[in-house]
This record gives sequence, structure tokens and C-alpha cells, in this order.
Amino acid sequence: MDKIRWGIISTGMIAKQFAEDLPYVEGAELVAVGSRSQDSADAFAKTYGIPKAHPNYEALANDPDVDVVYIATPHPFHEENALMCLEAGKAVLCEKPFALNATQTQNIIAKALDKGCFLMEAMWTRFLPHMRKLHQLIDEGAIGEVQLLSADFGFAAPYDPAHRLFNLELGGGALLDVGIYPLSLASWLLGIPDQQRSVMKKAGTGVDEMFSIILEHSSAAQSRISASLSVQTPQTLTLAGSEGHIQVSAPWWGIPRDSSHQKHTLTLTRTVQSNVPTAGNIEVIDVPHSGHGYQYEAAEVGRCLQEGLLESPVITLDESLNIMRLLDSIRSDWRLVYPQEK
Repeated sequence: MDKIRWGIISTGMIAKQFAEDLPYVEGAELVAVGSRSQDSADAFAKTYGIPKAHPNYEALANDPDVDVVYIATPHPFHEENALMCLEAGKAVLCEKPFALNATQTQNIIAKALDKGCFLMEAMWTRFLPHMRKLHQLIDEGAIGEVQLLSADFGFAAPYDPAHRLFNLELGGGALLDVGIYPLSLASWLLGIPDQQRSVMKKAGTGVDEMFSIILEHSSAAQSRISASLSVQTPQTLTLAGSEGHIQVSAPWWGIPRDSSHQKHTLTLTRTVQSNVPTAGNIEVIDVPHSGHGYQYEAAEVGRCLQEGLLESPVITLDESLNIMRLLDSIRSDWRLVYPQEK
């Protein structure tokens, strides 16, 4: 494949950032966009120089000039959108969380396997340069055996019952919107947990407004995770091991919208001798990045398609499904059910 031809479903903020980042990807070409209205599709296409603007998602899914579709709609619509694109024989990069629950996720994966199409959850954090560097350091044993992961992701959103963040029918709540970031991270670095304990605060609409959770992994490592829609948290990440710890600058989960920040900083502190950090044991690692950060996951999709893979080894379909099962289990503990599940 000389060119990987992309189509985008939706014209919202994430779709815009993805469109702005795609030119960073060698061999990628944005050829079509689909919206719920022709006017919206036309405006998006004009802004980003896209040849085709479709007035609905079905037209984009069936566009013969599209190889892979990036689904940027809210997660309650992922199952419908993904099944439609896969049925049309398109490769799919679907925004996280994969769907509303594990059952919907299973349906999407089953369709991809049946049609022989590539499918990947767009957990873009895993592909960011500083996170790949972090994973490398862990694999190399830079801090020995990892025993504790601590991560948070919270921001103060104005309370609006109609907004998707607080709307139960739209899958609102901290868990699926921001909590999935640290939970997916814990799975990536330490494996799907064996046990969990959590506390949650509900908003007036019934969605989870804030939560804290402790995960226990098979290695005996623990993850301490918190997320919120009502308070701004530091958005920091620390990994502590038998021989040191690593701190990741905020926001650990993504790239700051302030374009003046062109790097993330990883601070590696080794505590091998006497278990006490000293100046000589501290290493500051700056990792540069560019754009909004979505080009890195797009590049992985292109690599997989070029190699004929049906899933990415960085985030496999089995892992995405297991993460959704974890989210379901957490909601079950909270007795939090979306209207579509009743």
C-alpha cells in the first residue's frame, strides 16, 4: 500500500485534532469525512483540504476510496458506527472507550474477525513518545520490580445535566471519559487486575462524578487511581519499584494544548544503595513530541496495515475487551447502569 487512505466519522474536537495531526504520518492521506449534515461535512472538508465530504456516516463507510476509518463519535455510538464500517470491509480505529460495555465490544470484535478487518481501540496515550519511553524503562528494569502505580486524571467541568459528561444516556461520568486512561495504563504496565476496591461519588444526574480505586495485580503490585469531573487534579503519574521510582510530568496521559510545551519529562530516581535517593541517582529524561499526539496511533495503524496485521500488539483486541470487562465490573459494584442496558 503506497498510501493509507483515511476517512473520519464525526467533525467534533477530537476529529479536528486528528485531522491536523495526520499530515505528520508518512504515507497517510485524509480523503473523506462523514458528518450528520452536509454543511458540517463541507465545512470540515474545506478547513482540512479533504476531497470528499459525506452527509452521513453510511456514505463514508461505503466510500470505495477509503481504506481505514477513524471513529470519533461519543462512545454510546461506537458499536453502531464500527459495525457499519467493518461490514463495509473497512479497517477501523475506534475512539476509546471501545464501546459502552463489554457486550458491545465483543460484538465489534466478532464483526472484525468475521470480515477479516483490522481493528484497534484508539488509546492514543500508549503511542505517545514519553509513554513508549516509560514502557522501555520498565522493561529494562530501571526501577526493578514495579510494585506501585499511582495516577490521577481530573478536571473541573461546569455542571450541566444536558452535557454528555453528566448525561447518563450518553454514557457520561468520570469512569468512561477520563478514568479509562489510568485504568488502561495499569493494564498495560501491570496486567489486568485480579481484585479491585473503589469508592464513588454520584452527580445529580446519576453518573459517577468522582471515584478512587485500588487495583491488585497478579504480581502483587497495586495501582492507586482517581478520576474526577468536578475537581482539577495534578494529573501526575508515579511508578515505584524495588530499585527506584519514575515520575512523569503532567499531563501524563496526553500532550498539553499549550503549543509551547514540546516535551514530557520523566524523572528517574534510583534508590539501590541504602534505599535513599541521592543527586547522582536522579536522571531527568526529556522526551520531545509534536502536534496534538494523535499521529502516533495513526502511524501504528498504518504500520499494521502495511504488515497485514489485524490488530496491534501494543493494544490487542483481547486486552481492550478485558479492560471493558473491568469497567463493567467497577460499574456493577457501584450499581451504575446506563439506560441502554436495562
